[in-house]
Amino acid sequence: MKAVLQYRASAGFQAALARDAAAAGVQAVAVDETDDAGFAREIADADVLLHVLKRVTPATLAAGPKLKLVQKLGVGVNTIDLEACKAAGVAVANMPGTNSQAVAEMALALMLAVLRRLSYLDPLTRAGGGWAPDLDQIDGTGEIAGRTVGFVGYGSSASRLGRALEALGATVIYAARSAKPDLPGRFVTFETLVTQADIVSLHLPLTPETHGLIGARALAAMKPGAILINTARGDLVDEEALLAALTSGHLRGAGLDVFAQEPVDPANPLLALPNVVVAPHMAWLTPETLDRSLAVAFDNCGRLAHGAPLLNRIV
Repeated sequence: MKAVLQYRASAGFQAALARDAAAAGVQAVAVDETDDAGFAREIADADVLLHVLKRVTPATLAAGPKLKLVQKLGVGVNTIDLEACKAAGVAVANMPGTNSQAVAEMALALMLAVLRRLSYLDPLTRAGGGWAPDLDQIDGTGEIAGRTVGFVGYGSSASRLGRALEALGATVIYAARSAKPDLPGRFVTFETLVTQADIVSLHLPLTPETHGLIGARALAAMKPGAILINTARGDLVDEEALLAALTSGHLRGAGLDVFAQEPVDPANPLLALPNVVVAPHMAWLTPETLDRSLAVAFDNCGRLAHGAPLLNRIV
């Protein structure tokens, strides 16, 4: 069985891939997302596509006539044409929970970085100006303790972060499909959450219903001085409306790991704001997450080879 990872994998990721593939008896190849010719060559006789972010389209499936499984390394499948996979008889599976710890920690890091203005202070200090900062920027700093953090979506990553935030002295509220009485925090409606939270953190999938959820109306309803954190999907947020809310001073800041266009355009005006902290869709990416993800991926390869039910099958 052959599996192709389409991703710009680090040396550590490639070593882990080779190790786990050998243990599973799978031939595994990593191809950079920008190497179209290399991908076309390797996918031609592959049984499994290990998918990260580059879109899986009908053309992708046509290039891999032997494909039996698109295995998402992560949770969100909005980058996979599920109908095309279904029509081609290609199974799709994801792996909820494998990146929950990493995403929770990145969301916390973004909250703290925005509150403490690290994206402003780091380059200022390196340039020798850290002891004479813009005092308005210093007035815009703050602490987690005493603030209300609202989670939109309250799955594994958000709920484990909720526990940590309560320990730090925050009040936790969440909007989800249903109440989760065994988890920390108070269940509220989305409309209530955006009006009460000092920090709004997004942890929900991108669907037609959630596209643009954080638009001009939701941003206007947020508390003056609130912060937006997005480690989910860029298209959940109307970036033009967010820019207006940040430049007007209505919002204190934002922490963004995801954007509507990825890789993000260097000319995106959000990148120029001192009250915005950004990362390149890497909340999930840690060696620990990769170890957990590869274990699930190669378990499913074995299940595929033996005709057993796949873990977390979607299509």
